[in-house]
Amino acid sequence: MSDKRDIKFDKEVPKDARKTAIRLFQQLKNQRVRLTIVAVCIVFYTVLNVCTPYYSAGVIDNLLSAIKNCVEAGTSFSISWNPLGRQMVTLFFLYVLTSVFYHFQAYLMASVAERLILTLRKQISSKLHKLPLYFYDGNKPGEILSRVTSDLDKVSETLQTGLLKLLTAIGTLVGAVAFMIYFSPLLTAVFLIFTVISLWVTKMVAKKNLECAADRQRALAYLTGIAEEYYTGRDVIRAYNHEKESMETMNSAVDELRNATKKTDFLTNCVNPLIRLLSRCSQAAIMLLACKWMLEGRMSLGIVQAFFQYINMAAEPLTETSYMLNSLQSALASAERTFHFLDAGEEKPDTVAPVLLKNAKGEIAFENVSFGYVPDKMLMKNISFTAKPGQKIAVVGSTGAGKTTLINLLMRFYEVDGGKITIDGVPTTDLTRKELRHNFGMVLQDTWLFGGTIAENIAYGKPDATMEEIKAAAKAAKVDYFIRTMPQGYHTVLDNEAANLSVGQRQLITIARVFLCNPPIIILDEATSSVDTRTEAEIGKAMKKLMNGRTSFVIAHRLSTIRDADNILFMENGNIIEQGNHKELLKKQGAYAALYYSQFA
Repeated sequence: MSDKRDIKFDKEVPKDARKTAIRLFQQLKNQRVRLTIVAVCIVFYTVLNVCTPYYSAGVIDNLLSAIKNCVEAGTSFSISWNPLGRQMVTLFFLYVLTSVFYHFQAYLMASVAERLILTLRKQISSKLHKLPLYFYDGNKPGEILSRVTSDLDKVSETLQTGLLKLLTAIGTLVGAVAFMIYFSPLLTAVFLIFTVISLWVTKMVAKKNLECAADRQRALAYLTGIAEEYYTGRDVIRAYNHEKESMETMNSAVDELRNATKKTDFLTNCVNPLIRLLSRCSQAAIMLLACKWMLEGRMSLGIVQAFFQYINMAAEPLTETSYMLNSLQSALASAERTFHFLDAGEEKPDTVAPVLLKNAKGEIAFENVSFGYVPDKMLMKNISFTAKPGQKIAVVGSTGAGKTTLINLLMRFYEVDGGKITIDGVPTTDLTRKELRHNFGMVLQDTWLFGGTIAENIAYGKPDATMEEIKAAAKAAKVDYFIRTMPQGYHTVLDNEAANLSVGQRQLITIARVFLCNPPIIILDEATSSVDTRTEAEIGKAMKKLMNGRTSFVIAHRLSTIRDADNILFMENGNIIEQGNHKELLKKQGAYAALYYSQFA
């Protein structure tokens, strides 16, 4: 396992933020009406939010003046409609309208964000079906899934919250500071001095916090890695009496994560009280000056309370600016990764005038086929052989010799770089991929079952199959008996990992699929590698019956299973170095004979 020091966690920074932002908003072109309404709501909300405190200053001063007049006149206090009652009702409706515009813009922006994510998810779903096999070979499943889930969720969350906050914060901040300067340049200067100090402190703490957070992520990744490693290898650990050492390593990793988390949490939780303390100090200084000016008659109570409203308006956006910018930056990085995925090279399009191949006989020919995963490094060069209808073709060789690659070329999972492959004389490039693959049945070494019933899994290649056909295929694959012992028989529901079945049972179900499809060409990639010898012998009999009259390609490491093959292709370094039947290759005393005798010495 890699040491934790080798694990890197970089800040999420887009390589081209401007280009990504433009492309992201181009995806919103079908929501221009909604975005226009959101923009109008933002403008009205910002204007009302900034102007309401200014209006409240006059209301408070008029209210205080009315109370003072009543006290001096010795009369009971009452509020008349004109002007005080009208002003108070107007102030109330200003607050209500501000709230309405805020919630309406949030509601519409949530709708815009979710529609955008839906559009992107549909594009990704369509893209997944167009990507060539080498893309999946070169990318981990978790990385691909993160584009569909966490990356898009982050974009959605930021559009709904971070972007709205940033836009309203800019307008609110500018308007609040402008009114503060209008009321008192000196008090505004005091506020801005404390604000600059707060921003500097926030920047210093955030920088240190980022370093501690990276340390915590490294410690967490290391702990997660050894936890997974020890869990999957628990039998080996016990067999070699390494429980004590593994526990000590685990405890050390837990302690390191605890210390890293403690530092990170302390810095995260201490910055807000510290900023709040500086804010209270600035407010105390401003209050002392304001009270002095009120006593001197230079400032009214209404203006003072309005000024403090503007302080709160301006302080919150300033303290959250760093968070909002980081959030937007992270969202753009996620969007950039998503667009990078959408821009990945796709499979070569099917021909515009495809040939229809009905009832294929199964004659396969490789004619001077060349292929390389990298254009300037050919793996296969001038591969040629012919499989007659009904023949059994065995492909053998050491690991990495190119056996699976040969089959992938036949199925057009990869495109050849030279030569051609034909079925019944028709080049595979003249067929649609659907038409081509309809003639094949495949059983891979790595089984795949989806979440559903056993019957549905068997009928995966023939969804309209009857239950009688499904049971007949299961019996042919020697899988009917154990299916009938399951709680609900053929209607037993499997999860997507089929954890309630053994490896051999999963393999048998995938073999039953091929029996049900009854294709003219069969591909078996180590199909019986996970079953016992007795079951392998029974499956071999059934397969022999199934392969009768059908072309079959068998990839095998155990040469005992392919001695009856009509043609054996021995591959090495991507090329066929020997071919012929079992007896012919033994007479040659070449690579095949050496491998055969090494297995049966």
